[in-house]
Amino acid sequence: MTGIGCVVLTMGNRPELLERALRSILSQRGVSLDVVVVGNGWQPSGLPPDVRGVGLPQNVGIPAGRNAGVPHVSGELLFFLDDDAALADDDVLARAAELLDANPDIGVVQLRPVDPVTGETPRSFVPRLRVGDAGRDSDLAALWEGAVVARRDVLAAAGGWPEVYFYQHEGVELAWRVIDGGHRVRYAGALVCWHDAKQPGRDPAYFRMQGRNRVWLARRNLPAPVAAVYLAVWFVLTLARVPQGAARREALRGWRDGLRQPCGERRPIGWRAAWRMTRAGRPPVI
Repeated sequence: MTGIGCVVLTMGNRPELLERALRSILSQRGVSLDVVVVGNGWQPSGLPPDVRGVGLPQNVGIPAGRNAGVPHVSGELLFFLDDDAALADDDVLARAAELLDANPDIGVVQLRPVDPVTGETPRSFVPRLRVGDAGRDSDLAALWEGAVVARRDVLAAAGGWPEVYFYQHEGVELAWRVIDGGHRVRYAGALVCWHDAKQPGRDPAYFRMQGRNRVWLARRNLPAPVAAVYLAVWFVLTLARVPQGAARREALRGWRDGLRQPCGERRPIGWRAAWRMTRAGRPPVI
């Protein structure tokens, strides 16, 4: 029976959703589970008997919070679930394990998020340029991070979740690093998790972080010629998409910060990885 270490990340401010997430994990059959709840800035309490809590004294950000749970679980596979998502069926993890077992070249699998009320899958949750049928499987060059199964050794080789971002773009870099390591990133449309389709409002600070992280993504990961094209394309898209006013000012501030502030180690992906991303439908200039 496949062993899966499950890391559920929460800030403790959505207890009903956290309960739903844990209930969906503990109902899984056909796999052996080791489950921890990582409290980002709080000590988890009131957990089911088979679930352990890992409390972090402060909010260290989403990617660092996920990484903090990894040493506390066993299993060759790792499942990361945000507290506002839940598995839709009791065999999702078993089927994910079967997919990975049958395809050794797949390193990471993203589940398909579906709104439990409307049955919709928002476009932004399917990270490919031509979404089409949200139930269609495909290789990816980016990740929606809310429900992800990864091989432990592949995640380790990629350097874990990139903590520098705090929030946003960590799924893009992780996908790039996995592809650069010779593995595929797979979107499994038949493996469903529940997640509200309603998108939260975006305050100006969101656009600042988005701009900063976009620049850092290029600085950290792309060969210089590709990085220049990538940033040029995204700067134009930023001006086209971000509304004028406070949001636009914060977005431009983020771009400035991204160019000026340190962003950690630079490890450019290889040209072979860039080509594989292109074949997957998302060249690293978009």
